Amino acid sequence: MLDHVTIGVSDMDRSTAFYDAALKIVGIERLYAERDEFAGYGADGKAFFWIDLKTETITGVHVAFMVVDRASVDRFHATALEAGGRDNGKPGLRRHYHPHYYGAFVLDPDGHNIEAVCHRSA
Repeated sequence: MLDHVTIGVSDMDRSTAFYDAALKIVGIERLYAERDEFAGYGADGKAFFWIDLKTETITGVHVAFMVVDRASVDRFHATALEAGGRDNGKPGLRRHYHPHYYGAFVLDPDGHNIEAVCHRSA
């Protein structure tokens, strides 16, 4: 079981603006920040997704946030695009994972693949 994940970003202002908007729509908010170097996002007082200012960003990271319904996946995708993300897979079923896998993928400002997924049937 994971406790938290940290990914590197190249610009804290740009990244916090993106994640503040994109994650809020799925019930995750910024809970902590430290000296413009770290920001922690989570729910119920527990930060489980962190961004960390790095001089060299490592891309290829894929983080999926589980949401309660398909409408939340749709809202995440639209909001993340409005916040500066790039489409990496429109909302829809991904039956090759399982029959009810409904997800959407967005590349954040540093190219990390951020997903919202619902595992419930419609």
